[in-house]
Amino acid sequence: MIIKDLLRQGGLSFSFEFFPPTTSAGFDALYATIGELQPLNPTFVSVTYGAGGSTRRKTVDLVAKIKHELGLESMAHLTCVGATQADLREVLDELVEKKMENVLAVRGDPPRGAARFEPIPGGFSHANELVAYIRANYPFCTGVAGYPEGHREAPDLSTDLENLKRKVDAGAAFVITQLFFDNRYYFDFLDRATASGIRVPIIPGIMPILNVAQVKRFTQLCGATIPSPFLAQLEALDDDDDAAQQYGIERATQQCRNLLANGAPGIHFYTLNRSRSTWKIFENLKMIAPAG
Repeated sequence: MIIKDLLRQGGLSFSFEFFPPTTSAGFDALYATIGELQPLNPTFVSVTYGAGGSTRRKTVDLVAKIKHELGLESMAHLTCVGATQADLREVLDELVEKKMENVLAVRGDPPRGAARFEPIPGGFSHANELVAYIRANYPFCTGVAGYPEGHREAPDLSTDLENLKRKVDAGAAFVITQLFFDNRYYFDFLDRATASGIRVPIIPGIMPILNVAQVKRFTQLCGATIPSPFLAQLEALDDDDDAAQQYGIERATQQCRNLLANGAPGIHFYTLNRSRSTWKIFENLKMIAPAG
C-alpha cells in the first residue's frame, strides 16, 4: 500500500529506518532485528542506499523481503550519487518487478573523500529532478528528506525551504526530517513549510542515542546540533555505553511525547539496526499493549 494512503487513514504513523549490512551474517542479524520490531506494527519501514549505490542489491532485496515475507510495508531509498538516469531506471524497474510501491528520493551525500557533490554525466544534480523523473515514469509514492536545521550546503534556511518546496512541487507526497534533538527546530520548520505552501505530511525523524561517540559522529555528518545540557549529560556518561543508551531512551521518549502532543503526525525512528531502544521508547509511550 502506498505510504500517502497509509498516512491519510488517520492515527499516528510510526516507522523505522534501517541500513543494509555489507555481509551475509549482518544481513541475517538485521532481518532478525526487523522481526523483533514486527510486533510494533509500524506504518512502514525504510532501507537506506549506500554511497554510490554500493548496497543497491541489498537494499532492493531487503525491502522486497520485508514486504513479502514479513508483511510490512517497506520503502527503498534511492540516491543520485554516482548514478546515471539509466542506472536509476534499472533500480526502479527492479522495484516495480518486486511489486514495491514506495521510494524515498534523495540527492545523497558526496562520496567519502569528496569535498562536494558532483553529478556524473547523465545523472541528476538535485533530488527534485529525481522526484520529477519518478513521477513522470513510475507509479511510486515518493517521499523526500527535510532539514529542520537546514541542509549543510544551504546558505540559509530560506534557501533550504525553497529546495524542499521544489521537491514537493515535483511530486513528493511526504517528508521525513533529518534527526534533531531540540523540538523547537521541528515546529519552526513546520510553521515555515506551511507558510510556504507545503501541505504534505512532515514526519519528524528521531534517533535514540546508543553512545556518545556515535551521536557526535552523526551530528557532525548531518549538521544537527546537540543542546548543551543534553551533551553535558552524555559526556558525563562517556565511559558507560549502557547508561548512555538508557539516557538516550529517556531523552527520545520525552522528545516523542512532546512532538505527538503538539500535533506531529508520527515518528520516524533512525534505529541504527538495533531494536532495544525503539522497543523501550514504544513501551514508555504506552504504544505496546500489556501482556495477557
